[in-house]
Amino acid sequence: MTASNDNIDENTIVAKYKELQNECANLVTKISELEMDRNEHQLVEETLTPLDPKRRAFRLVGGVLVERTVGEVLPSVSSNRVNLENVLKTLQCRLDSKQKETAEWKAKYNIKTAEEAEAIRKQQMQSQMVPTS
Repeated sequence: MTASNDNIDENTIVAKYKELQNECANLVTKISELEMDRNEHQLVEETLTPLDPKRRAFRLVGGVLVERTVGEVLPSVSSNRVNLENVLKTLQCRLDSKQKETAEWKAKYNIKTAEEAEAIRKQQMQSQMVPTS
């Protein structure tokens, strides 16, 4: 009966490791998306800054193109960029902690990926093939 308990524990360990890896991958994807948004906001901000505040500007709000002035649009674009940077910092901290948790889980249960297992197998085969003098 201990063999089935070990099997369940092993499956649970692997499932938890995969879950941690998926969470890290999801965070990386979200960070990438938000970095692109932040860069777009920064580009718009840099483009609008030298312009006359009374000049017409168009902004997409909820799928509707709205006419405003540069003076009205620039502050909201700037505040959105700052908010994106704050969210990015928060997500980066969460990613760092998840990666640390994943690495600790991997080390605690001696989990090897397929690539790592293959590299160890090749290294063992090479060490066996080296003749000792």
